[in-house]
Amino acid sequence: MSLRKYLTSRVFFLQVLSAAAIIAVLGYLFMHWLTFTTDHGHEIAVPNLSKLTEEQVEAKLDELDLDYVLLDSVDYRSEFPKYSVVEQDPLPGTKVKVGRKIYIKINSSGFSSVKIPDLIEKTYREAVPTLKALGLEPGTITYIPNLGKDMVLEMRYKGRNLKVGDRVLKASKIDLVLGDGKASYVDDSQATDSTAVPAETPQDEQ
Repeated sequence: MSLRKYLTSRVFFLQVLSAAAIIAVLGYLFMHWLTFTTDHGHEIAVPNLSKLTEEQVEAKLDELDLDYVLLDSVDYRSEFPKYSVVEQDPLPGTKVKVGRKIYIKINSSGFSSVKIPDLIEKTYREAVPTLKALGLEPGTITYIPNLGKDMVLEMRYKGRNLKVGDRVLKASKIDLVLGDGKASYVDDSQATDSTAVPAETPQDEQ
C-alpha cells in the first residue's frame, strides 16, 4: 500500500484517534496528579497570632494544619504581654497551603537596662537622637538661667539626678534640664565702684 493510500485509509484515522484519546487521558491524569501533589485550590488564611503565647500559637495552628518556627525574642514592648507574639510572617489573612510554616517573634520578659550616655553640654537636638538610639525617650524639659541655650545641664529620672554610666531600663523617659540662653556675663574688671569718691580738683593758690 502506498503512503498516500495509507494516510487516507480507515486504519490511519483509527490510529490517530486512538493516539489522541491516549494523550487526552494521560493529560487528564497528569493534571489530577499535579493538583493532588500541590494541593491546588486548598488554601488557608493565616490567623492573627498577635499577643498569643507560644502554647496558644501551637494549638491554634495545629487546628489549621499549619506549623510555626520561633525565630527569636525581641526587646520588651510594653503594649504586648510577656512571652507573647509581637511579629509574624506571613501576615494575618495571607492565603497559604496546608503545612506552611509561620515564623513568629516573641516578646521578652522585661526591659533590659542601658547605660546613661554623656549628654552634658550637648544641645537638645544632639541629645534626643542619642537617647532614642539607646531605646530611651526624652521626658520633661526644664529651663534654667544659663548662657548655653538648649544645652543639657542635668539629666534626671523620676526626680533623681543621673550621672554618666548610671543604668536605667529601656523605654525610660529621661528628663532634661536645659539652659535658657538668657543669663548674661559680667566682667568684674569693667564694673564701676559706685561708692568711690571722685578726686577733688586742686584749686589755684591765692
